[in-house]
Amino acid sequence: MAQKPINLTAAYGLESPEQSRQLYADWADSYDRSFAEEANYILPEQVARMFAAADGQGPVLDIGAGTGLCGVALDRLGISPIDATDISPEMLAQALRKDVYRDVIEADLSVGVPVPRATYDGLVSSGTFTHGHVGPEVLPGLLRIAKPAAVFALAVNARFSVTSGFTAALNRLQDGNWIRGLTLPEVAIYGPKATGPHQADKALIAVFSKV
Repeated sequence: MAQKPINLTAAYGLESPEQSRQLYADWADSYDRSFAEEANYILPEQVARMFAAADGQGPVLDIGAGTGLCGVALDRLGISPIDATDISPEMLAQALRKDVYRDVIEADLSVGVPVPRATYDGLVSSGTFTHGHVGPEVLPGLLRIAKPAAVFALAVNARFSVTSGFTAALNRLQDGNWIRGLTLPEVAIYGPKATGPHQADKALIAVFSKV
């Protein structure tokens, strides 16, 4: 069956977990080729580099891992072990084929990731915190599964950060002494070969550690 073309407008317009599952089921087989390569999608590499620069280490959870592009970037930097979580089993199946993940966990972040407290020394995300996906309401659940001093590197679409209150939520967590060392550098989501209406889109990468 022919795969549907990647359409960021459709992805940004998602309104429910069920819509997310269906959309990414349709995209899974062609995502790397028809989106990541053609759009010159460099955000996963940006996240991995910033995680490494912050002395992040495994075990690390790749949140909203999709087809595993951030996991591949982490693996190239020598960071392991890496687990992946995503709402789409079809995307996780693609991620497993890259042979960089120790385990994959199908989960809806709005419900929580079914692992024990204080499981991970690091958490990364390169495409989940954006329009039509999930927002800052999942941060407490992610902190629950992080060990004390765990390093986070979470990419957040820059426009979405404003409309969702993501940056404000992070600042509240820091003021409440839940996290420390918060920085929010802005990076390009797409590389110089990108074309189209989203080619100049930016992301903030929230780098911090759990107290």
